[in-house]
Amino acid sequence: MYVIIMGGGRLGLKLAKELIFDGHDLTLIEKDETKCNFLSSEIDELVLCGNATDAITLKNAEISVADAFVAATGNDETNLLAALMAKKLGAKKIIARLNEPQHEPIFVSNDFITVVVPETIEAGYLEKLVLKPKVADLFIVDHGNGELLELEVNNSKIIGKTVGELNSQDDFYICGIYDKKKSEVNIVNDSTLITKNCRLIVLTKKEAVGNVLKLFTN
Repeated sequence: MYVIIMGGGRLGLKLAKELIFDGHDLTLIEKDETKCNFLSSEIDELVLCGNATDAITLKNAEISVADAFVAATGNDETNLLAALMAKKLGAKKIIARLNEPQHEPIFVSNDFITVVVPETIEAGYLEKLVLKPKVADLFIVDHGNGELLELEVNNSKIIGKTVGELNSQDDFYICGIYDKKKSEVNIVNDSTLITKNCRLIVLTKKEAVGNVLKLFTN
């Protein structure tokens, strides 16, 4: 996946590092030249010094082939204008940070923009929103839309598969595996293998709990 991030502050940089760690390509756009030099020393991907509200900058970042554009600055006007420009130039998915509640109506009136607010802004959440938007909704506790389950796997159809293969679905997200010997939960990654009788920590949508139970325990 190719992602363009506008804003090289704490949030933008952390999101960039997490996406790079997971093997994705990206361009980070930052208008402050001094900060650009710092960012270039922090990540191996392209850091473009420019203004993402400018069509030329976005075209230089190859916005037309971007799978997602994330406007992550602390300025709502900049985020909104950049989001509109990115959409016009062909970005497939648009995510914009909303900082001031009074600006929410104009953000949400553009229904192609996925709006994130300070209460939900965290780089790990943003990464999930970029990669698996339907599952990312579960990570907003206030929505009350998710259930955290501990499941023992005994369905032969999924034994031998990797976490990455199963996490390609939208209704659940495998986030941990229970180590019986050490009595502790370990974080999984896409290459973690599903073995018989292993115990997984699974975050799922409430309405999908029944189907998830069948998938893992049948």
